[in-house]
Amino acid sequence: MPDPRCFIIRHGETEWSLNGRHTGTTELPLTENGEKRIKATGKALVGDDRLIVPKKLAHVYVSPRHRAQRTLELLEIGCKERLPWLQSRKPENEEPIRTSATVEITDAIREWDYGDYEGLTSKQIRELREKNGEGPWDIWRDGCPGGESPEDVVRRLDALVAEIRQKHHKDCFNQPSQEREGDVLIVAHGHILRAFAMRWVGKPLTETALILEAGGVGTLSYEHHDINEPAIILGGGFVVE
Repeated sequence: MPDPRCFIIRHGETEWSLNGRHTGTTELPLTENGEKRIKATGKALVGDDRLIVPKKLAHVYVSPRHRAQRTLELLEIGCKERLPWLQSRKPENEEPIRTSATVEITDAIREWDYGDYEGLTSKQIRELREKNGEGPWDIWRDGCPGGESPEDVVRRLDALVAEIRQKHHKDCFNQPSQEREGDVLIVAHGHILRAFAMRWVGKPLTETALILEAGGVGTLSYEHHDINEPAIILGGGFVVE
């Protein structure tokens, strides 16, 4: 087995993600196509012989937004406990129990607060800034007026990275791989997960050159079996027991 991993999954397609509109606090459902694609992702990537092995999960972090929570539902990782936003878990004949991981709703991975730019496309933002006599916009450098700055985002993400390493990953390096349950799953949003990946490896947000499509999956881990050498995995292999 590889070193402990942190899987990041962007919620499925919504009408605004399809149109390129910045979606922070606005609640939107997944499109029909978005739901189908997430279901396909779960079937392809979640399982004992797949990339994401439910029995190896220690914890799941999910955004407070409904679109992220619905995405986690559709992945069907088979949580032993009911998901926090549901009245009950599915019967075992509908979704067998595959993991004991706790699911936590946390603001640490809510989407970037776009403030005045909520609901606007990048083109509209550029036109607005030009009209106001402002320079070119780069969210990684400038943040969002009325919303969050890059420094705000870095503070909450750095705290989460530290928590994951301390609570879920640190002790895994001293355990036999077959006994380890240290993987972490995060279900959230495009900008915040791209920023999270950069902070995972200690890079400034201004160096971000990552893309994570709606419904996309990324993998973060470590090099040389060393928690002090965090890395982004460009292509992860499936597990063979």
